[in-house]
Amino acid sequence: MPKVSRAASDDSVPQGMRKGLTSYGDQGFSLFLRKAFIKGAGYTDAALDRPVIGITDTASAYNPCHGNAPQLVEAVKRGVLLAGGLPMPFPTISIHESFTAPTSMFLRNLMSIDTEEMIRAQPMDAVVLIGGCDKTVPAQLMGAASAGIPAIQLVTGSMLTGSHRSERVGACTDCRRYWARFRAGEIDAEETADVNNQLVASVGTCSVMGTASTMACIAEALGMTVPGGASAPAVTADRIRIAEESGTLAAQIAQHRLTIDKILTPAAFENAMRVLLAIGGSTNGIVHLTAIAGRVGLEIDLQALDRMGRETPVLLDLKPSGQHYMEDFHRAGGMMTLLRELKPMLRLEALTVTGRTLGEEIERAGAGFEQNVVRSLRNPIYPQGGIAVLRGNLAPGGAIIKQSAADAKLMEHEGRAVVFENTEDLVARIDSDELDVTPHDILVLKNIGPKGAPGMPEAGYIPIPRKLARAGVKDLVRISDGRMSGTAFGTIVLHVTPESAIGGPLAHVRSGDRIRLSVAAREISLLVSDDELARRAHENPVTQPRADRGYLKLFLETVTQADQGVDFDFMRAPTMTGKAPER
Repeated sequence: MPKVSRAASDDSVPQGMRKGLTSYGDQGFSLFLRKAFIKGAGYTDAALDRPVIGITDTASAYNPCHGNAPQLVEAVKRGVLLAGGLPMPFPTISIHESFTAPTSMFLRNLMSIDTEEMIRAQPMDAVVLIGGCDKTVPAQLMGAASAGIPAIQLVTGSMLTGSHRSERVGACTDCRRYWARFRAGEIDAEETADVNNQLVASVGTCSVMGTASTMACIAEALGMTVPGGASAPAVTADRIRIAEESGTLAAQIAQHRLTIDKILTPAAFENAMRVLLAIGGSTNGIVHLTAIAGRVGLEIDLQALDRMGRETPVLLDLKPSGQHYMEDFHRAGGMMTLLRELKPMLRLEALTVTGRTLGEEIERAGAGFEQNVVRSLRNPIYPQGGIAVLRGNLAPGGAIIKQSAADAKLMEHEGRAVVFENTEDLVARIDSDELDVTPHDILVLKNIGPKGAPGMPEAGYIPIPRKLARAGVKDLVRISDGRMSGTAFGTIVLHVTPESAIGGPLAHVRSGDRIRLSVAAREISLLVSDDELARRAHENPVTQPRADRGYLKLFLETVTQADQGVDFDFMRAPTMTGKAPER
């Protein structure tokens, strides 16, 4: 590892087992007692004198995305030992997307607190963060950013693809595609059951550019993983070697005191934003990036993100914006292939966990080779970045659309609103033959924002009404204050801010109102006068959700809006010191 100019020679800073001693009023006794108990597990003084490397163990029977976590932990331990450190795995919360009620986003902040406090509470000189499923990587980066010690992100890796009747399939874009076909009556229950057995062919995260893959790519773009750490599938030897290398590097950055704040700089976040746009990444990525940045005192400039999007094309040909899967991306060279192509647009001076700059890592990766998964800047799969930021009287604080996965014919559209007040109303009416809806209408779903649901669920992917689906309709303009999975597709406006549950304009939209969407003009407007909206707000004031106790009470009283990352207000840095990008 290149020599990094840090306080490596400062012996006054406690290290290893001497860090964070339990308070008994006598530090000598505190260390004596700690060593006595750990020796009960068979450790020697020689082992306990080494740098201590924490390893977050997020294995869970409820989390198949982390099904390889035990194997990764063992490989990280091996790497730590080879580099002269003492590996110390410890458990934290583990969140799986489809096993968490009401939504995984509701618990992301709790996992970040758990991660931060366990890093702070237990002696470790560096930490390897093992995560994969959608909210686990952002939660870990948020927690580590607040804890401030040297840290490396190790993602669990993507699942393999399966095969259904000779068609290659993978979770979870194909999950949604086949379910839509079932709702439309194109396939029967028997075929639906058959494909259900093939969509997830192994443990690991979704094999398309969903939120998990997006956050893996973002983590590498931030400089928080070993080079190549984003793309290796979960069940490959490459993933195990990456885990070992992560352990070795963690021991090295512990010795050099390469703390996370040296990595998570405005330049790093600018690179991550550029990558998010170029991969056609999940819209959730911007919410998570905003939350991570907020932990180190940086604000993500959404208008700058939109400007970057106009000049940054989508280069990665992966579902749902393209055709390939994560294992194809890995075979094509992974992130280094993409970063090599993006090099003229990147902040190459940004430092990575290797102690080298991003530019140096790209140079070390070599010249690349011929492949067809990452396109060139001259031949993109979409001419602009995957995400566009919209504003207007319906979303004064902004809204998001994944334009690379939308229907081009609908991105300039004016239509009649068909309003659902909440998810219960949606479930009750969406499949009714009596629903007054046409292919030209705009579906509006309220009260699925951070406080409204609560937890901002991925219900923004509003299903096509059954009677339209059966008539062959594949897409409609849909608008909500919630999120959608990165694996989803369609002309869908998300993250409308402020949300309806706190009295945002979305709360006062009525069925029959006219709405205008213009992605070219970055506009989302309710064609109702300000006076009429004010009258509706006065006649129907919004009562914000409340809870009497527990985590729900904490969540509802402190969670921020989408433009601040849906983090707890008290978990963000006390003072915002800058923006990303800086210029």
